[in-house]
Amino acid sequence: MQGHILVIEDNPEIAELLAMHLGDEGYRVDLAARGDLGLTKAQGGGYDLLILDLMLPGLDGLSVCRELRRSDPLLPILMLTAKGTELDRVLGLELGADDYLTKPFSVRELVARVKAQLRRVQALAQHTTPVEQGQALRCADLLIDPDRRRVTRADTPIELTAREFDLLHFFARHPGRVYSRVQLLEQVWGYGHEGYEHTVNSHINRLRAKLEPDPANPRYVLTVWGVGYKFAEG
Repeated sequence: MQGHILVIEDNPEIAELLAMHLGDEGYRVDLAARGDLGLTKAQGGGYDLLILDLMLPGLDGLSVCRELRRSDPLLPILMLTAKGTELDRVLGLELGADDYLTKPFSVRELVARVKAQLRRVQALAQHTTPVEQGQALRCADLLIDPDRRRVTRADTPIELTAREFDLLHFFARHPGRVYSRVQLLEQVWGYGHEGYEHTVNSHINRLRAKLEPDPANPRYVLTVWGVGYKFAEG
């Protein structure tokens, strides 16, 4: 088996469709039709990835995401959102989801996203990641240690999700170089489709909230207006 996936989705047709197609790819898939039941399953451990609908009975997807991130910052979470629910989508990303797809979505696209997420999980298990190269990196009082996947600022540990670390480490390896949101999706998430820039924006916001002494005036991850973002030099 390539991975163990939990799908929390209350629409039985969508849930069964995902289970069928992911099963055809060799993944083991469990289903939960309620948020509270899905949260209990996810907290039981043993999953490599979570596919999470936001509109759920019992407990909504945002609450599930929030609770899971408190106990498991590394579990990849792919959100499914209804078209037009931009606020919920952004909130989900801010709460720690790694990626999202908007309904109606292409099953082929979802499978591609799942594969990209699980490639990173497998690389982590082997203590290597697509962006993990070289020695520890330092910028002012910020230290990024790829071998331990550990970040400290002024010797104080900073807890990041796996995707936040990958994004930060990619930036730090290329100080001063400007990347567009689509380029960051290609390099860090493994795809570059336009329309999913919210994913990058929210991860940048989360990184700044954790890294920066004053997130409104960042020192490390800088905005280049009209282009994208870059990492500070020196």
